Amino acid sequence: MPAITLPDGSVRSFDGPVTGTALAQSIGPGLAKAALAMEVDGKQRDISYAIADDAALRFITRKDPEALEMIRHDAAHVLAEAVQSLFPGTQVTIGPSIENGFYYDFYRNQPFTPEDFDAIEKRMKDIVAKAEPFVREAWPRDKAIAFFEERGERFKAELIRDLPGDEEISIYRQGEWLDLCRGPHLRTTKDVGTAFKLMKVAGAYWRGDHRNPMLTRIYGTAWRDQKELDAHLHQLEEAERRDHRRIGREMDLFHFQEEAVGQIFWHHKGWRLYTALQDYMRRAQTRHGYQEVRTPQLVDRGLWEASGHWDKYRHHMFVATIEDEDKTLALKPMNCPCHVQIFRHGLRSYRELPLRMAEFGACHRYEPSGALHGLMRVRGFTQDDAHIFCTEDQIADETVQFVRMLHEVYQDLGFEHVRVKFADRPEQRAGSDVVWDKAENALKEACEVAGVTYEHNPGEGAFYGPKLEFVLRDAIGRDWQCGTLQVDLVLPERLDASYVGEDSARHRPVMLHRAILGSFERFLGILIEQHAGRFPLWLAPVQVVVASIVSDAGPYAEEVAAALRNAGLVVEADTRADKINAKIREHSLARVPVILVVGRREAEERTVAARRLGSQAQEMLSLDEVVRKLAEEATPPDLRKKA
Repeated sequence: MPAITLPDGSVRSFDGPVTGTALAQSIGPGLAKAALAMEVDGKQRDISYAIADDAALRFITRKDPEALEMIRHDAAHVLAEAVQSLFPGTQVTIGPSIENGFYYDFYRNQPFTPEDFDAIEKRMKDIVAKAEPFVREAWPRDKAIAFFEERGERFKAELIRDLPGDEEISIYRQGEWLDLCRGPHLRTTKDVGTAFKLMKVAGAYWRGDHRNPMLTRIYGTAWRDQKELDAHLHQLEEAERRDHRRIGREMDLFHFQEEAVGQIFWHHKGWRLYTALQDYMRRAQTRHGYQEVRTPQLVDRGLWEASGHWDKYRHHMFVATIEDEDKTLALKPMNCPCHVQIFRHGLRSYRELPLRMAEFGACHRYEPSGALHGLMRVRGFTQDDAHIFCTEDQIADETVQFVRMLHEVYQDLGFEHVRVKFADRPEQRAGSDVVWDKAENALKEACEVAGVTYEHNPGEGAFYGPKLEFVLRDAIGRDWQCGTLQVDLVLPERLDASYVGEDSARHRPVMLHRAILGSFERFLGILIEQHAGRFPLWLAPVQVVVASIVSDAGPYAEEVAAALRNAGLVVEADTRADKINAKIREHSLARVPVILVVGRREAEERTVAARRLGSQAQEMLSLDEVVRKLAEEATPPDLRKKA
């Protein structure tokens, strides 16, 4: 007689095993219609699953996040059936749900192309319309292997052979078509809906091994309804329009080339953007009491071994050997061990704590070439890195100050929405459970004092300590994890950092690792896409162009440009003989925020016609007035607050 406890605390008892379907019907027709699956004692199950023992149960409806993942999982099954019905002889392999969608890998002599998508999508919609139930079957291992081999599905047979001997072979059937799958699934193919779209094809090796056959991977996206699908497709269009790599080319900011894979060639305009951000961060750190330092990029292997990074990050480090000295050196992948060396240089007193040490540190990490992505994923980067050496009693106050600083920076840079995640101990970590308990509790208490509300991100802490992850949302709704705050009780111990306390005894400092941008390169990529290259005036690589209408106005254009430069702006004078409309079009495409147009009349009257990027309107201003207004507007937000 199972007793089923529902989320509202009510209990329903039954004389024998009861399926989720029957339970939902007993509660009411509305729930019976809405319930797609269920969670039984925390584990997702098919709605048809029979519950024989007492259990806590929650129904999953279309509005629940779990339903979306199941829609995508089932869409992969529908895709596989559609492909095999249209292209006989195609072998299916694996097809999981992923973020925003799903994929399925197929083996076929002739790879699929996007030209095949229309026919496949049509067949998928036909399968959905049939509303075939997803039915789970448990098969003997030998039967399952023989079945798939007889059908020529050698990849499926291989998967089954490699499953643990005691694992039940779970098959899901939808009509006549079936697939190896653990489940769970929705009720029928109709529950998938039609809010899906096939997106692209790619090559993928079987089981990710280049020695294995090449497969064709078809990616798709799937959503609860057409409105969600349209919103996602619009976001993708916006993301493409804002792609920092394309904008970087159009604005002449940077480039990449094979002679320096994963590293950036910053052009003059791009470097102006970089240094404007760096100068802003330097001022912010100075205001908040940080000491800026600089540490070597090439450091002996011994330090990385002592810190624990050699074991953890060796495969991501660039290593150099010196034959004459029999040494092994590594380009630093992070700054923290070097900062400990500065802390250890000389005798430290408790009176010096908290000691906030910051570095715009150049770091290098080996990233596989396939993972590289413009500015977002590179091999050479600069962190806005800092380490706060403090006592345990100072952790909360330092957290409060850091969180305040982080929000100031994000707001100044145009990001209003910030989420926080608490990442606790990973499986592979340094330090005892006692040390981790202490660090995690200290960070949680600091969050309470700082008023930080967080969501849990289990097992994602650094190998030396728990961390807060600050996730900002951009203009088109994408989330980017940038800022971090980590409590580290391990590294000071491993590298023998200490200070003399008030009791004249030696003590270990707590080490708080913190970053706000993460890396300048990635954050600039985010910034470019956030603003679509249309930066606020203080950040713009070229802030103003003064364009002459006629050659006679050239000297006055140069005079206007000089006056603006003297006021601190980055200005170009365009006195070419080209037509003014062509000049305006060119500089607008380069996303120059302000174009000042001058002709004979403007030269005589000492005025300018000001045009803003994206606007057809012109504003007539005197030279003195435009210099004053633009100089004020171009003042960075932190300096504007002080004025």
